[in-house]
Amino acid sequence: MSESGRYSLVLVRVAEASPATYSLEAAARLAGVHPEMLRYYCQLGLFGEARARPETELVFDDDTLYELRRFEHYRRHHGVNRRTLRLLCGLWREVERLQTELRFLRGR
Repeated sequence: MSESGRYSLVLVRVAEASPATYSLEAAARLAGVHPEMLRYYCQLGLFGEARARPETELVFDDDTLYELRRFEHYRRHHGVNRRTLRLLCGLWREVERLQTELRFLRGR
């Protein structure tokens, strides 16, 4: 309340934060893998078809880093080979898609 006994209104503009993006080198460093390993994962199509194309500029976001860390965890701690990661990746995405669909249907 101000000295005159009236309330004052202050407008604050909040800008939407754009999602963080990382270069190939930065993403590899943050995930603890060699950049060529990350490039190889892209070539396998683990992060989608767009990144599998050789002419594509490789830019990564936080979701991709999460997936990359998950791949590396399974590879290092469970002995899953790189080719099997492709199958697992497809299964994880299908499970996530089905979970999203189920949440949507339950919300009706």
